[in-house]
Amino acid sequence: MTDPVIRTLDDSTAHLFDTLPDPLRLREKHRRTLFRPDWQRVALRDGRVVARAAWWGAPDATEPLLINWFDVAEGEEEAGAELLRSAPWQVEGLELDLPAGWHDDPALRTAAEARFTAARKAGFELLVERYNYRWTPECGLPERPGRLVFTPEPDDRVFFDALRRIHSVTLDAHARRAIEQGGVDQAAQEEMDFFHWMPSPREWWQIARTPDGEPVGIHIPGRNPDGPCVGFIGVLPEQRGHGYAYDLLVECTHFLVEHGAEFAAAATDQGNTPMAAHFARVGYPVVRERVSFWAAAAVSAG
Repeated sequence: MTDPVIRTLDDSTAHLFDTLPDPLRLREKHRRTLFRPDWQRVALRDGRVVARAAWWGAPDATEPLLINWFDVAEGEEEAGAELLRSAPWQVEGLELDLPAGWHDDPALRTAAEARFTAARKAGFELLVERYNYRWTPECGLPERPGRLVFTPEPDDRVFFDALRRIHSVTLDAHARRAIEQGGVDQAAQEEMDFFHWMPSPREWWQIARTPDGEPVGIHIPGRNPDGPCVGFIGVLPEQRGHGYAYDLLVECTHFLVEHGAEFAAAATDQGNTPMAAHFARVGYPVVRERVSFWAAAAVSAG
């Protein structure tokens, strides 16, 4: 067996990326995603593509943010691992958005596990599995419960303080990893950086309070490069147990619709059963399941 040849693509070779079968239907997931050919790589053996990966970042980014497409042919896990290891870009995240229910489909599970094996060989570790949601008007929109008052807040420090308190008891795996690395301040700052990274207006960020003015939590309606999304829902620790996350999610969805959204994307960790229950109650269907890997040291040998 000849050694694989690994190459980064360009406009003249971009077609090679589509020559590998797509059992996990990643093309369906990424039909709206804009990939740069020079951030796509393939591994070829005897002229045939046996692994491929696409790195992604914001349209104006100079470096990719993460890997969100990764495929290997049957038995080519090592070639896939080398494809990732030899990349010239350093990223900490690898995310695969798989068909909903993939665990229960033997063919999908086998295909997914081959990619997981290659990712682990490249130095990535499983962080969390998440539900991906996509609300559309056909799903229906519950009436606002009317228990809370929502207002914008121009002071970033107010949101930072709320995030510190919210993440002090968080179930979110990404936030818990940030806390392990640098405490709740790092977790809060990473969220703030994400909010500011979104191209949606800063004025959309809102604080939720009781009619008496007592703070309850925050919600961040947003737009990412793929469209409208629920950027964040968070309830302060002392206000939990009242189902307020439902109120925040309903308000966030109404807000997006009132600002022209024809759909709203969202996600939550599968282990965050309270939030998953709120998404189901509001009417958000699960459309994909995201498996997130991370590297303790950024993966690249390039």
